[in-house]
Amino acid sequence: MSSDGQALRTHGKGCDQALLLVISAPSGAGKTTLARRLVAETPNSVFSVSCTTRAPRGQEKEGVDYHYVSNEHFREMLQANALAEWAEVYGQFYGTPRSTIDEALAGGRLAIFDIDVQGGEQMKEKYPMAVTVFVLPPSYDELARRLRARKTETEEKIQNRLLAAESEIRRGREYEYTLVNDDLDQTLSDLRAIVRAERRRTRRFDVGTLGF
Repeated sequence: MSSDGQALRTHGKGCDQALLLVISAPSGAGKTTLARRLVAETPNSVFSVSCTTRAPRGQEKEGVDYHYVSNEHFREMLQANALAEWAEVYGQFYGTPRSTIDEALAGGRLAIFDIDVQGGEQMKEKYPMAVTVFVLPPSYDELARRLRARKTETEEKIQNRLLAAESEIRRGREYEYTLVNDDLDQTLSDLRAIVRAERRRTRRFDVGTLGF
């Protein structure tokens, strides 16, 4: 194979550097759907399954939506430094296993984190190379409609989430990218573009894969 051909063959490897993508949003804005779809279509990617002390909702499954653990087990993980970030949300604890990050960095994978703003801020502090994306709903009214359409929570809890959304949106202004999810396909396309651009940043690209 010619040197030009070798360069073309390895160029894709150079572009596919490890990337930690943090996606946060108010509850109901659609971040989980976006994260799942991006993982489904992206080779060598992983969805980070968080740990939580809350009970499963609806059709949620262990190991797919969350790792459901006891308060005692969660405390043990904290003491063992097994969580990259954690937060208390609505009286329940959530955390990201550090193993997901270690495996992504070692394997050059795209790791996608569907976490709240508290977790996103911790991730950015501990892993400055992480890319942060904040997803907004089209409007307050649409967010309220989506939360009620779930039919999984009381009106009181929905009102609490709407109040929390205002604070989350203010803190989300510190994120590197903002997407308004008024059209899921378009928002997913924008998310793809962010991943492509970030993987081609000079500080991420390993020219050694091209033989230099």
